[in-house]
Amino acid sequence: MTEQDLLKLQNGSDIRGIALDGVEGERINLTEEACLKIGGAFAQWLSRKTKKSAQNLTVGIGRDSRVSGPALENALVKGLSANGVRVVRCGMATTPAMFMSIVFEKTHFDGSVMITASHLPFNRNGVKFFDADGGLEHKDITEILELAAAQGAEKNNSVSISDCQEFNLIDVYAAHLRNAICTGLNAAESEKPLSGLKIVVDSGNGASGFFVDKILQPLGADTTGSQFLEPDGMFPNHIPNPENKAAMQAIQNATVRNNADLGLIFDTDVDRMSAVLSNGEEVNRDAIIALVAAILAPDCPGSTIVTDSVTSDRLTYFLEDVLHLKHLRYMRGYKNVINKQKELNAAGTVCPLAMETSGHGALKENYFLDDGAYLAVKMIVALAQAKKSGKSLESLIEKLPPLIEEGEYRFKIEAPDFKEYGAQVLAEFKSRAEKEGIVMPQNFEGVRLSFKGEDVRGWILLRMSLHDPVMPMNIEGERPGDLEKLVKIAQKLLRGFEQLDTSCLK
Repeated sequence: MTEQDLLKLQNGSDIRGIALDGVEGERINLTEEACLKIGGAFAQWLSRKTKKSAQNLTVGIGRDSRVSGPALENALVKGLSANGVRVVRCGMATTPAMFMSIVFEKTHFDGSVMITASHLPFNRNGVKFFDADGGLEHKDITEILELAAAQGAEKNNSVSISDCQEFNLIDVYAAHLRNAICTGLNAAESEKPLSGLKIVVDSGNGASGFFVDKILQPLGADTTGSQFLEPDGMFPNHIPNPENKAAMQAIQNATVRNNADLGLIFDTDVDRMSAVLSNGEEVNRDAIIALVAAILAPDCPGSTIVTDSVTSDRLTYFLEDVLHLKHLRYMRGYKNVINKQKELNAAGTVCPLAMETSGHGALKENYFLDDGAYLAVKMIVALAQAKKSGKSLESLIEKLPPLIEEGEYRFKIEAPDFKEYGAQVLAEFKSRAEKEGIVMPQNFEGVRLSFKGEDVRGWILLRMSLHDPVMPMNIEGERPGDLEKLVKIAQKLLRGFEQLDTSCLK
């Protein structure tokens, strides 16, 4: 593979590509050869970062349920081993567990590798890396791929990997989560502190099935109705993505059908989750941020919550006027919100939570790690405490105003240099809004417009996609009929951009 081929595998702070045939028009580019070189490159990168020789490094490697995982794992292991690294295979694992393998005393790896493409289709796969500082940054992935391009496959391919140590990381990780529940409820495991609770889990045939038999059931919860727990990388039931409508409908149905107190749904590698309340109401996007913030608020009064740019004014009201916290609406991208959270805490601003509407949520108390299972643990503790006092989990967010009307529109940029053209559109869009006297609150991404008049109430956000030649626009109206009015305002502000396809804005 050429250097250009390898560099195309970068997706932000991850590596992602097509690993299997089966989808028309999609050619395999995440090959065993590529992973062989990437494994060797990570060994070199980690050696430089830690200032330790590769022979003194131990790296753990795990994977989700994708059918391409075992072959790509073997290739990565060969690349690591050929450079002298001691590799420990952790088998079926989760992305958060692979980071925690660096923290746990029983493992305390120097670095770790997770083979996953999150919620993407069965033919995709990818690689995430961790060291003691957490997930790698964009620049680190670029450096690793550049090192990979200089790797020779011959040396790496000649290594035997049959003697690699194996370790059941999920058992250790599950014990860690059970302990967090027991500590939160001031109880011992033997007391079955979740007795009397009915919790339904939908794993979407990803890697989260352990949450039922290794966490909930040992602590006494009734998990009747839990579904799609068996790992199956073809994802035969629904896409393992909490944002997917079919997936959310599946867990809503299971929660209501089984009269459960709570429904939980995870993505494939368990760094994201969403929930369903006992009445079948989904806790997603703004609502899940509100719920987690409400759980944390009593212990973190006046603290700052960092979110991505598409969160609503309703959430700001709830965080600031109801919970008396501060809301910093930042940029899209889970690494962006987490890095902002770390920056604020380092500067002395207490920031317990950074969370995207996608369900990525990182807690300061949990190593700034976006861990869907740990968020579920916090929710379960809050549920048990609420039920003990005769309340419900939904009471924590009863003052969050309901969503009335919203729309999301994606405008394709047809200009060759889409980033430059997008910047021009944003500048002109902002200038036009200023001339109209439209309020523009503090914003870190794109252009956000706020409407608080009697005629129209709501907001509009126009921004650039992180990676694609697309400009997404989010619009939310506070009252019935406001969305239509806001769309007309947006149409007026977007007139005349010949290389921007706004035909979907109707």
